[in-house]
Amino acid sequence: MALRETKTTGKAATPAAKTTEAPVNTIPVQFVFSKDNYMWLIISIAVVALGFVLMSGTTDIYSTTKIVIAPIVVLAGFGLGFYAILKKPAAK
Repeated sequence: MALRETKTTGKAATPAAKTTEAPVNTIPVQFVFSKDNYMWLIISIAVVALGFVLMSGTTDIYSTTKIVIAPIVVLAGFGLGFYAILKKPAAK
């Protein structure tokens, strides 16, 4: 911390008196979600991505895969995402 001159006196400003900080109680950080929640969330993202890949498929526009199976897979992925968010962590 460099000392700077004040405009009125031309002298260097003195730092304020040192104060001692109160000891801070450290509390271990807990994440909102557990490891299982993140695992389910990653799985749900993969399932949604798989559904979109199935939708892209071949040039056949009205295939069963594109209009029936792929939307069901995407909705299942979104359902897994909701489950991942709402799942409570296991009691320790």
